[in-house]
Amino acid sequence: MSTADTEAPNTRTVQLWIGGKDVLPESGRYMEDLNPEDNSLFARIAEGTAGDINRAVEAAHEAFSEYRLSPAKEREAWLINAAELLNKRSNEFTDILIDEIGSPVGKARLEIAQSILILRAAAGSIRHVSGKTMPSDTPGRFSMSVRKPVGVIAAITPFNVPLSKGVRLTASPLALGNTVVLMPSEEAPVMGHFLAKLYADAGIPPGAFNVVSGFGADIGDTLTSHPLVKVVTFTGSCQVGKHIQGICANANKRVTLELGGKNPLVIMADADLTKAVPGAIQSTFAFQGQICMSASRIFVQRSIFEEFTAKLASAAQSLGRGDLRDPTTVVGPIINTRQRDRVRSHIEDALQKGATLVTGGQWENNRCQPTILSGVTPDMDVYAEETFGPVTSIYPFDTFDEALEKSNDSIYGLTAAIYTSNLDNAMKFADNVESGMVHINAPSIYAEPHVPFGGVGDSGFGREGTEVDIDLMTEWKWITIQM
Repeated sequence: MSTADTEAPNTRTVQLWIGGKDVLPESGRYMEDLNPEDNSLFARIAEGTAGDINRAVEAAHEAFSEYRLSPAKEREAWLINAAELLNKRSNEFTDILIDEIGSPVGKARLEIAQSILILRAAAGSIRHVSGKTMPSDTPGRFSMSVRKPVGVIAAITPFNVPLSKGVRLTASPLALGNTVVLMPSEEAPVMGHFLAKLYADAGIPPGAFNVVSGFGADIGDTLTSHPLVKVVTFTGSCQVGKHIQGICANANKRVTLELGGKNPLVIMADADLTKAVPGAIQSTFAFQGQICMSASRIFVQRSIFEEFTAKLASAAQSLGRGDLRDPTTVVGPIINTRQRDRVRSHIEDALQKGATLVTGGQWENNRCQPTILSGVTPDMDVYAEETFGPVTSIYPFDTFDEALEKSNDSIYGLTAAIYTSNLDNAMKFADNVESGMVHINAPSIYAEPHVPFGGVGDSGFGREGTEVDIDLMTEWKWITIQM
């Protein structure tokens, strides 16, 4: 929703961040950023235009000429400073995560801790950028290869983890000598602006990091197709990701896409249920299911299906749904009206077509109770589509091979998990499940800064992580010297 350039008393107003300073939007218009808990106005956000995108990209391009030459020790110090500042300002960032996206305080603190680790890992990666000396076929010719930063990086981030994704998609480019234009989700633009202030206070030079808020449908193509943008990193929906991939393919640009998931969680009969049940709860209902790694398909061996289902339902019913600043709260509000309607539609469609409601399904204002469905069939929307809410489907299976086959019955392939005490089955699952990430005897939701994070199929293209980022965000250059 857009509003004219008027400001209500005591309302936070956030501008664009271009060239190291607040900049008014070209349009003079502002978006409403609502608190998902009660739909109250959280902030007024500058509504960027194509012209604003051009200004930001040009500022980043201009800054690149000097930033690319900055010594490793300076970039290292800036990112370490950013990590230290984020730690000092954790309470402020926690409040934003709670009020802007409806994050329970435990999830907010975890996201901040993860972001600090990513900043430190990015700082460390600077020392791993290296070239090679190579033999030459020509006598007296010295041959070597070096890595160079590529230029302006476009980062497009989602609402659900706006800080950790914002840091993940920008710290590595900055570490490697590139400059950045960030377009945050229209549901979490305040966090993008606070990240800009964090980087500036840490010492990142003006123009090296820029933020343009706005509606992705209006300005996203301008950013991703801009001739000065060399790499695009995106986290979001499969539909938008494929659209961006087409733009980048036509322009011969590098791109990474981290998209949706319909992630499987397998519970074998020999699993330790004292660990499997809490693991399934975390996999399914953390941040009210609004996580791409959530397990929305749980496959349980038939001999323990009833026992496990009962334990899982009991644990789901006991999850805290109170004040978001209460550490016992796990399930908060769904982000916006459109997404609430999607969650409702998936539940209602399944029940109308014969699924059984094990638990949940009811709403408390903008919060959906943790919901478990059984008897889900392929004709139901929830069977194959990502719900992105606190909803999971549970299925019985008889043999390991059947569980593996069912796990692979999806166009997605982001993450998968299995609980078992049989090492052979665990490794067979890890080797054969069609997924970019696999966790054994652990929840499906897990990430670390340096690992190759990403999926296969409609879950994405390429990988994120401080090690693989070096290949993505630097360019090889071959140099020879005839002695």
